[in-house]
This record gives sequence, C-alpha cells and structure tokens, in this order.
Amino acid sequence: MYNNKQVDFQKSADGLVPAIVQDAATLKVLMLGYMNQESLDKTLAEGKVTFFSRSKQRLWTKGEESGNFLHLQDIRVDCDSDTLLIKVNPVGVVCHTGADTCWEEANVSNDFLCKLESIINDRKNNPSDNSYTSTLFAKGINKIAQKVGEEAVEVVIEAKDDNEELFLNESADLLFHYLVLLSAKGYQLADVLTILQQRHNK
Repeated sequence: MYNNKQVDFQKSADGLVPAIVQDAATLKVLMLGYMNQESLDKTLAEGKVTFFSRSKQRLWTKGEESGNFLHLQDIRVDCDSDTLLIKVNPVGVVCHTGADTCWEEANVSNDFLCKLESIINDRKNNPSDNSYTSTLFAKGINKIAQKVGEEAVEVVIEAKDDNEELFLNESADLLFHYLVLLSAKGYQLADVLTILQQRHNK
C-alpha cells in the first residue's frame, strides 16, 4: 500500500506536500489536497484519506461531514520525495460542488468493465424498483451467489455445443452476475486482478 519512501515535508515552509488523489478503479484524478506528517500517519492508520486543511488550519478527513470518504488503496511518493499519489475507492461524489471530480469530469473509465462496475455499484447504493440489478441486491447474497452458480452451469452446457451466440451470451450473463456478487461482498474486479498479478509475479 505504501512504498515507505521518506517524504520530505521540509521542502516547503509550511511542512505540507501536495497529495494527488486518483480513483483506483477508473484511474481518474479526483482532487488535490495537502498533507503533513500527521495527516499522512492518520491516513495510513485509519484507511480514510485525511488532509491538512489550509483554510481550517487543522486535520480534515475527507467525508467527515458528507460521508463521502476516500478509502485508501495505495500511496506512492514521487521521485523528488515531495508529492504523494494516493489511490482510493471513493464513496459518492468528491467535489464540494456535487461533481464527481474537482475538474467536473464524470468519474467513469474508458474501460467498459469499469463503467459497468460503476453502474452496478450505483444500483446497489441507489436502488430502483425498475432495475433488475437492484432487485438482485434486495434478494441478498445467497440469491446472488445462487444466480452466479446457475449462470456458470449454463456456460458449461453451451461450451459443449457449437452455438457461438448462445455461448457468448451465457458468458456475458455469468460475468455480469459475478460482478454483482463482487459488489455485494464489497469488492471490485480490481481486487481479483491484484491476486492474479501477485500469483503471476511469484
């Protein structure tokens, strides 16, 4: 999570370094804040990004009033040891204006899988009676897991035949329901990919 490279807070007179915040899933830059040693230590200890607010002149945990926390995934120190890159899983919008980012960009990836995950998470957090995905979440984890099992069986059945359209459609159904299951468990596909990468690197 943190490469333990020493941050040189003494480079600036106020002891602060810029902290660039990036969504770990979409890779969109969300905001820029400032940190001192105390805010960095608090962020690492609690897993929620905490800045030093220059206007309030105190530590400020993003989301302490709105509930839109930035859950820490990774911190990197740059080559000059005076800037931080913080990768997060954000809860809700990031900017105080109500925008996804402080640059008024939609926090969605150009990668369709990431975009689909965002839609699934939105259906979980903002349920709609007209949404199939929302009804799945409402039925609970057992029903979602059962649905993944059913779709997996369908993929196996279609794999034994030569109907390309049916096989690919059943594969799409399986992948979709697996993403729903991951979201229901509080994970993302990136968490699974991390494990695969770790296995590959061994």
